[in-house]
Formats: sequence, C-alpha cells, structure tokens
Amino acid sequence: MTAMENIGDDPDYEENGDPHDQVVRLEALIEDLTAKIESCRKFILASRIATWGGGTVLFAIVFGVMRFDLGIMAAAVAALFGGIVVWGSNSSTAKEAAKELAVAEADRVALITIINPRAIPSGQAAAAKAGPDFKER
Repeated sequence: MTAMENIGDDPDYEENGDPHDQVVRLEALIEDLTAKIESCRKFILASRIATWGGGTVLFAIVFGVMRFDLGIMAAAVAALFGGIVVWGSNSSTAKEAAKELAVAEADRVALITIINPRAIPSGQAAAAKAGPDFKER
C-alpha cells in the first residue's frame, strides 16, 4: 500500500488534483506518521521499564531478597507480561508506520520532481521582493 492510496481514501482527495495539494497532503501524512512513531517510542520505553521492573521484583522474591507477598508478586507478573505485550505491539506498530513513512516520503519526492521547481538566484529574489523599481548595484 502506498501513501497515495492512503490519501485516496480521503473523501476530499481528487485523483487528478493539483500536485501541490497532493504534496501538502503527503506532508501532513508524514507529520502524522512521525508523531505516531514518536508515541510508539515513548510506549516502548515505558514498557521496557515495566518489564525490567517486574522481572527484577520477581527475581528478588524468588531468591529471597524480598519477602514473599502475593500482591507484590501479582503486580510484578502483571508488569512483566504487560510490558512484554505493550513492547511488542508498539514495536510492530512503529515498524509499520516507518514503512508507510518511507513510502509517503518517496511519493512526496516523486511529486516534487514532477512539479520541477527551479531555484531563483539570490539577486533576482531580492529584486522580486523589492518590486519593479528595484535597481541592483
């Protein structure tokens, strides 16, 4: 699935629309995917902490460093298994979003190539900003 297909799901999207509008839509999609990946990274970090914390507490209970308490042990097991589940889920979501991001960026580059923008030399850019009466020295 390409990013263009994702945009095609948008009811406001016109298939033969202006390439500039398509680039704007792709840039919005890229920003959304980047935010999604960053959110996944935060959840992955939190799940790693929960996994290591739960594992450490279970280790301490098993080897007698901490006294056995059923409530603490249940919380440690929940943290361990919950952390593993959240870690795996967000890892796969981040990988999928990264693939989709790469496709969106490639589509964006392709559209920009189609548009074929040209650079304006700095002297001409200053003249264009100053107006028609501007004289270069």
